[in-house]
Amino acid sequence: MMPALPEMMTAIGFTAPGGPDVLRPETRPVPKPAAGEVLVEVAAAGINRPDVLQRLGGYAPPPGASDIPGLEIAGQVVAVGNGVGRFAVGDRVCGLVAGGGYAQYASVHESNALPVPVGLSLIEAAAIPETYFTVWTNVFQRGGLKAGESFMIHGGTSGIGTTAIQLAKAFGATVVATAGSNEKCAACLELGADFAINYRERDFVGAAKEASGGRGIDLILDMVGGDYISRNYEAAAESGRIVQIAFLNGPKAEVDFRRLMMKRLTHTGSTLRPRTIAEKAAIAAELEARVWPLLAQGRCKPVIHSTFPLAEAAAGHRLMESNAHIGKIVLTV
Repeated sequence: MMPALPEMMTAIGFTAPGGPDVLRPETRPVPKPAAGEVLVEVAAAGINRPDVLQRLGGYAPPPGASDIPGLEIAGQVVAVGNGVGRFAVGDRVCGLVAGGGYAQYASVHESNALPVPVGLSLIEAAAIPETYFTVWTNVFQRGGLKAGESFMIHGGTSGIGTTAIQLAKAFGATVVATAGSNEKCAACLELGADFAINYRERDFVGAAKEASGGRGIDLILDMVGGDYISRNYEAAAESGRIVQIAFLNGPKAEVDFRRLMMKRLTHTGSTLRPRTIAEKAAIAAELEARVWPLLAQGRCKPVIHSTFPLAEAAAGHRLMESNAHIGKIVLTV
């Protein structure tokens, strides 16, 4: 028998774009799970850069998605929609949502949810979906990273960076990470990076070539954009690949594309949030088969920098914008 659920819940919303302080608790109806969905009583929700962009008015939710921020959750299933066969009431899950994570309850399609990995807390589990789905699809599916190749991640101590370092090492790559301080470089090395470059002190192009014995880097994951685009072309090996996932330094740049032609480079990119439920389900299935065992064995693990109560989402966003964190920032409900 399903437990009685409240009609209303607390969620974090905003009425106009702006700084972190526009985020405030609101009372919203508890979502009802549609066919194929499970309703999760949220224990924790990760904060991610797309949430900040949404708050600033630069990243609207896809059609049909909740306007409540939050793309990843973990908690307990409390209701199921028609046709749900995988999960039942009482199961502990983490899931990727297109919106609605900053709330006491959120619905997620069962194919975009996964069981909480063995040995992980719900706070740790909430730090997995957005980052692990992003890294898997961009580094391994689009980027085609193979054992023995060199891999460079910009922003090595971000949630994406800490995940990418661990997964790339687990699958046999040589990992080069860039970060903005000696403390952050040390954290990258501790996570398994073979080389860490303080981009404030060294030009990452020369350092990356040095780290790769002069060859250049086989695969670069970039969230910076701007002038990094042309510099990535310089740092890449012949037939290297660059995968773009964000533009923290802006989406426009002046680039000499002769470098791309002469080195036979591939420059691609993707977004995750607007992709279909089926596309996300395919990523989830690969993660469960190939990465969930690594999480259960402790060979990779979410790095949690700090947690904030749901009502203090604004403080979490302020910390993210300060770039002082190493790893993930998570809201607890």
